[in-house]
Amino acid sequence: MAVLFGTDGVRGVANKELTPRLCYAIGRAGAHALARKTGQAPVVLIGTDTRKSAFMLCAALSAGVCSVGGGVLLAGVIPTPGIAYLTRHYGCTSGVMISASHNSFEDNGVKFFDSSGYKLPDETEAEIEDFIFNRMDEIHSPAGEKVGTGEHRDAKCLEDYENFLLGTAPGLNLAGLSVVVDCANGATSKTAAEVLARLGAKLTVLNNQPDGLNINRDCGSTHMTQIMETVKALRADCGIAFDGDGDRCHFTDENGKLLDGDEIMALCAAHLKAAGKLKSDTLVATVMSNLGLFKMGEASGLNIEQTAVGDRYVLERMLSGGFSLGGEKSGHIIFLDHNTTGDGLLTALQVLKIMKERGRPLSELNTLKLFPQVLINAPVKNENKSKALEHAAVFSAYTDLCAKLAGRGRVLVRPSGTERYVRVMLEGEDEAEIEREARALAELITSKLN
Repeated sequence: MAVLFGTDGVRGVANKELTPRLCYAIGRAGAHALARKTGQAPVVLIGTDTRKSAFMLCAALSAGVCSVGGGVLLAGVIPTPGIAYLTRHYGCTSGVMISASHNSFEDNGVKFFDSSGYKLPDETEAEIEDFIFNRMDEIHSPAGEKVGTGEHRDAKCLEDYENFLLGTAPGLNLAGLSVVVDCANGATSKTAAEVLARLGAKLTVLNNQPDGLNINRDCGSTHMTQIMETVKALRADCGIAFDGDGDRCHFTDENGKLLDGDEIMALCAAHLKAAGKLKSDTLVATVMSNLGLFKMGEASGLNIEQTAVGDRYVLERMLSGGFSLGGEKSGHIIFLDHNTTGDGLLTALQVLKIMKERGRPLSELNTLKLFPQVLINAPVKNENKSKALEHAAVFSAYTDLCAKLAGRGRVLVRPSGTERYVRVMLEGEDEAEIEREARALAELITSKLN
C-alpha cells in the first residue's frame, strides 16, 4: 500500500502531489475514521498558513469532511499550535492544519490532531490510508439535511488562541524591552505582533506581509541573517524568528548571536529546574541535539532523555515518562504543561519571561557551550532518501568516518521526514575537519542516490 503520512503529516507539491482530489479523500477518510471512535458526527477545525494553495486545499478537505456529514470550523490563517490548542478547547473531533511548515511556498501539507490536540498515532494514520486506498466505498455519503456544512471563525479563533498564550505567562510585562520579530511571512504574521504588543514590548516586525508566495523566502527561523543584523543595528534586546506555521522559533541575543533550540531548551530547563517546576528534572531531546547539551545535563544534574528525530517522538517520550519539557535543535519546543505540540509563540513568551524575571541580557543567560556541528542536506530522489546507508559505497564511507571520529565526535545520517534530502550531521572538536568531511559524505550520497 502507498504511504501518505510522513513524520509530520502528508506533504507534497500543491496541485501536483498534494491535489484537491487527494485532500478531498483525506478529509473524507480522516473525518470518518476519527468519528468512528466517538460514534458522533465529526466536527473538524481547519487552519492554514499563508501559502497561495491554502484556499484550494482547504476547500477540498472541507468538502471531504462535509461529504460524510461532518461539520467544519474554519480558523483561517493561524499558527499550527493554535489548531492543537483550539481543537481541545472547542471540543472538536479533530483539528487539521494545512501547511508545509518551513518548506517553500509551492509545497503544502495536511497535519491532523486528535480531539485532545495531539498528533495522530501511527495506527490511526494507517487506518486513514487504508480507507483512502482500499475502503472508500465503505464510507457513507448522507444526503439532504444530513450533509455537513461549515462556519468561519477566523477572528474568534485568533482571539482565543492569543488569550491562551497570554495566560501561559501571567503578569508578564514587557515594557522597556525592545524586540525584533521575524514572522517568515507565515502564520504568525498577525498573531506575534498582537500578542507581544499587548504585553507592552517595543516591537520591530519583519516579514509580516505575506503574498502567498513569499512564506519562508530568505526569512524566518531557517534564514536568520536579516534578524541578526537588524537586532545589532537597532541595539534591540533580542530577536525572535518563527517558521512558516509558527510551531518553532529561534532567538538572537542583544549582540545578534543565534540561539537555536538546544540553547533555548537548556535555558528553559535550567530555569524550571531551579524553580522546582521541571518534572523529574528531565528534558527530552533528540539525537540531533548538540553534545554540549548532554554535557551540560551531566554537570548540572539534569537528566536528558534522547529520542529519534521528530517532535512526535519527543512528545511520545514525554507522555510515557510524565515529563514536561522537550524539543529539538530546530526550535520545536514542547511545554507540555501548556500545549500539546511545539509552539513558537509560547516558547518566545517563556524565554522573555525568564529575561524579565532574571533582569539579565540573553547573552548572559545563555551559558550552554556547544560543540562545533555541521549539517549538510544532500539532495536525492524522494524514493531514495531512506536508502542512503543501504548503498555499499555510502555505508563504507560512513563507517570509515565513524571510526576516524571515534571518541572525539559523531556522525549521523538520516532521511528528512519532510523534504527530499538526506541529512548529514557531523559533530566534533575541529570545525574545519567536520565541515570538510560532511560535505564529502553529502556529495557522495547525492552522486549515488539522485
